[in-house]
Amino acid sequence: MDDIEVVAPNLKRRLSGVTSTIIQLVPVQARSLGVATLGPGLPGGLPHMRWWQLPSLFRRPHSRRPRIWHARRNVEMIAGLVLRRVLRAPLRLVFTSAAQRHHRPFTKWLIRRMDAVIATSARSGSFLEVPHTVVMHGVDLVKFHPATARDDTFAAAGLPGKFAIGCFGRIRHQKGTDLFVDAMLALLPRYPDWTAVITGRVTVENQAFQRELQQRIDAAGLTDRIRFLGEVPDVAVWYRRVTLYVAPSRNEGFGLTPLEAMASGTAVVASDAGAFAELVQPGHTGAVAPAGDGAALTNAIEAYVANPDLAQAHGRNGLEVVRETFPLEREARGVSEVYDQVWARG
Repeated sequence: MDDIEVVAPNLKRRLSGVTSTIIQLVPVQARSLGVATLGPGLPGGLPHMRWWQLPSLFRRPHSRRPRIWHARRNVEMIAGLVLRRVLRAPLRLVFTSAAQRHHRPFTKWLIRRMDAVIATSARSGSFLEVPHTVVMHGVDLVKFHPATARDDTFAAAGLPGKFAIGCFGRIRHQKGTDLFVDAMLALLPRYPDWTAVITGRVTVENQAFQRELQQRIDAAGLTDRIRFLGEVPDVAVWYRRVTLYVAPSRNEGFGLTPLEAMASGTAVVASDAGAFAELVQPGHTGAVAPAGDGAALTNAIEAYVANPDLAQAHGRNGLEVVRETFPLEREARGVSEVYDQVWARG
């Protein structure tokens, strides 16, 4: 702990986009910075401080700089404030906001007490009422990459058709899974070379939602061509297998999946929820439709299923954009610059 200058708490057990960000970013930060995670639900390979090491936060590390407590949720801001203001730990507090909405009064009160605030996109920054720095998320270009082996091809999946359309993430109304299914029910009968694959967890409260979608698929006679795969061991390979990825969310925080698809050489059709409109370049790497507009989403998808060559060309363009603009290392540098500004103020 004497070498740890940044603590990245994850005070929520259930996997979320925030958890995924920590899992991807911390190993890159650790190459040049003493950083450790704290909390449940994280893989063992991350640098990790234990709960019994909390007393070490009351003394400075070897560098003599105050440690940074980098919060990404309200509960983590609260914990940081208790440690610093009540228990007098020598900490500086940084908060990353991905929210695409006006914050509640209590959240605003917490944010005003941070030493620095990071917004993950210009849109999320527009909802902040304090000075902030925009540092957009990056993507792991080692994990997410174009096809390199036979198992990366759609043929290896053993499903019908020549091309696949993917929609990955939790199965729920907020994520627009029903909008994707609606589009597939409309399009696939006219484009027999395509198959749709949907991956992701179905929580107990969303099982009825998923069952209703499956019943509609079965009634349309498309059971073999619109497939719910559940939680897959490695979603990265499915990004490589699909020719088109669809992100139909009604609302999002940031939303990493378009970047993961682009890093895999896959074209993207996305809603304008979250930061999607800041990630996808219409007519170059994909298309963007208004969130919740099923007809617009279907039309945007049809341009690609009618012309697979266009999808493949936009997939290649997306790969170039991600490699230049969204590598995970660039995000780590941007966050480190914020830390340096905090330390410069003492």
